Amino acid sequence: MLPYGRQSVDDADVEAVVAALRSDWLTTGPAVDEFERAISTHVGGAAAVSVTSGTAALHVAYAAAGIGAGDEVVTTPLTFVATAAAAALHGATVVFADVEADTGNLDVEAARAAMTDRTRVVAAVDYAGLPASPDAFASLAHEHGALFLEDAAHSIGSLWDGRPVGSFADLTTLSFFPTKNLTTAEGGAVVTADAALERRARGFKNHGLVRERDRQRFPDEGPWHQEVHEFGLNYRLPDVLAALGTSQLRRLAAFRTRRAEIHARYDEGLRDLEGVLTPARRAQAEPAWHLYPLRVLDGRRRDVFEQLRADGIGVQVNYIPAYWHPVFADLGYRRGMCPNAEAYYEQEISLPLFPDLTDAQVDQVVDAVRRAVTGR
Repeated sequence: MLPYGRQSVDDADVEAVVAALRSDWLTTGPAVDEFERAISTHVGGAAAVSVTSGTAALHVAYAAAGIGAGDEVVTTPLTFVATAAAAALHGATVVFADVEADTGNLDVEAARAAMTDRTRVVAAVDYAGLPASPDAFASLAHEHGALFLEDAAHSIGSLWDGRPVGSFADLTTLSFFPTKNLTTAEGGAVVTADAALERRARGFKNHGLVRERDRQRFPDEGPWHQEVHEFGLNYRLPDVLAALGTSQLRRLAAFRTRRAEIHARYDEGLRDLEGVLTPARRAQAEPAWHLYPLRVLDGRRRDVFEQLRADGIGVQVNYIPAYWHPVFADLGYRRGMCPNAEAYYEQEISLPLFPDLTDAQVDQVVDAVRRAVTGR
């Protein structure tokens, strides 16, 4: 089965991990600092706080934003459930706004209409790697006294108007799962240029521990002393995984180039095929494509999906609208709330896309899609 996503690990990656294993530090050591500096450089200078997963990054980011009961977070339903669930776990009310019909990204005007005086965060997702108009969302959030969170789990390496993802939002969250644009096996990061948000993020991901003497309430307790002023969790990324991430970052430009080549080859092979829509894009964007979201029309998505799986093509669907999950349905959310997102979901199939995919394999997928759609 040809998978829809797969990590690309080379000898340099292996050597970096081995060096970390042989060092004195397996966690909370210099490899973590080096990885965070490398991410910061890549995103244009904002601070990076490494964590154990993309979901942890969201949980930490919402904690840094200080959301809780009575606050609202406006976000997209066309995302993995963690974007919304991490806010709900802090006690916030999630308000889903609809997406753009062509890109699947959160619609700016739909988000505007969903905002109230209780909105604390607007969280947009860069679906498939295409940035979700981050300049417009930053302006929208700030006009209403809210923070803009960019869920960039799909889009590290992407540019918008020549600027890197991570340089627009108050808080940007990254994911380094194996199928993402670079990997630390499991891992993620929170990026922010705001020193107060960075401090809160670092505290929450490390149990809320306060070690700085000038911030402690009982600084004369002893040199061993540390305090917890606000509850936090252990989301520390180990040095071993951070070392892999630093090595992977050196290849990110090459990964982006190859993903773009694969994306363009799919476009060329499928754009004339009736019954499907190839992915939309925006002129301002240079995406590091994470997904190739093909849309199958006329209610034929499941038939085409099953035929491709039978042909050994490991397609996927991204994503069931978040409020369709029973956990949200049990809270009173109902189907039909965001028709564009539901229509997109009912058509979407993610074709295989990863840097080591060969041109011959791309052509194999194209041929299989054409057979499945046309029946010949």
